[in-house]
Amino acid sequence: MTVRNIRVEPIDRRAVEDQEVEIVERKGIGHPDSICDGVAEAVCQALANEYLERVGKVLHYNTDETQLVAGNSEPKYGGGEVMNPIYLLIVGRATKEYEDKENDEIIHIPTEKIALGAARDYLSAHFPEIDVGTDIIVDVKLGEGSGDLQSVFGEEDATIPMANDTSFGVGHAPLSETETIVLETERHLNGVYGADHPELGQDIKVMGKREDDHIDITVAAAMVDKYLSGLDDYIEAVDNVRAYVTELASEYTDRSVEVYVNTADNYEKESVYLTVTGTSAEMGDDGSVGRGNRANGLITPNRSMSMEATSGKNPVNHIGKIYNLLSTQIAEAVVAEVPGIRDMRIRLLSQIGQPIDQPHVADARLVTEEGVELETIEDDVSEIIDHHLANVTDITRQVIDGELSTF
Repeated sequence: MTVRNIRVEPIDRRAVEDQEVEIVERKGIGHPDSICDGVAEAVCQALANEYLERVGKVLHYNTDETQLVAGNSEPKYGGGEVMNPIYLLIVGRATKEYEDKENDEIIHIPTEKIALGAARDYLSAHFPEIDVGTDIIVDVKLGEGSGDLQSVFGEEDATIPMANDTSFGVGHAPLSETETIVLETERHLNGVYGADHPELGQDIKVMGKREDDHIDITVAAAMVDKYLSGLDDYIEAVDNVRAYVTELASEYTDRSVEVYVNTADNYEKESVYLTVTGTSAEMGDDGSVGRGNRANGLITPNRSMSMEATSGKNPVNHIGKIYNLLSTQIAEAVVAEVPGIRDMRIRLLSQIGQPIDQPHVADARLVTEEGVELETIEDDVSEIIDHHLANVTDITRQVIDGELSTF
């Protein structure tokens, strides 16, 4: 039986819901940073599946350095145009040759072709106003990994992969009311609401601020010019978003909520957030993988966070991906299964070359409800953590199958 280094202790702060000020952010799928995250992860999944199909296992790769250079556009009511296209560069490392010793042959994998196809498919599926190849140019430069990391990656006799790095992942649960509102606002606007309102673009950034029992939600929402005939239509679109988010927020809190939309607009000067494609990437906002949402979809300065980029990293042994996703799953499972926990944070630390199911430490910190002593639930918490670590390779399958969001 594997004995793991699991620690369960009180947290060194008040529960987030009890703090006087809370700040939460989410960058929607059309934000330039999130575009990079989404493309990098789409390429990640495509490469993993292609390796499985061609050689029967996932080979060494990472595509987490994808970059976006903004274009230039001239939006106008009724429909403007992109003057200079967005440039997206997929950067990373990928194994391009595999020696099949059993059949005495070298298998060549067209990694850059696979990456280009995955990126184009992702962009076409999520951004209906972007013409791939005209409004955005996609390029790819994939080198091959260093020998030592490929060696760590490809331990032939290991049933559990070895960590590729000495790094850590962080997760927390449950989400606070403010966190939930911020997350669900973007998901709904880019989901059921956006499906019925084509004038709303995909570049939606949501910032939540709670002071005591009042929550302010600030939404930056790119509007698509060709669906609006003039300023009155634009103002109506903004007012509709404000009303929708206000109603949505009431489903998640009894606190007072005020919603602001496109606060930089100046109607007198007709200076508004109007776009051709639905993203600010068309006119000056660059992007990079890992500069936006953490693995749970949020940016949460009231919480501990890892600065690792999760999207695009290989899902077999890259701790920057696996431990951030796993720690979030663990925190959610513990809170769901163990009564009496108000706030939980877990940190998983790896050592390069060591099995990923045996972190250097799994550090869980809790705030319990009044009357619940930590000692009475410590064993239950440790058991759940141990179970998820024992099944850590489930993360790999879930990522490859597209079951987990990384941003």
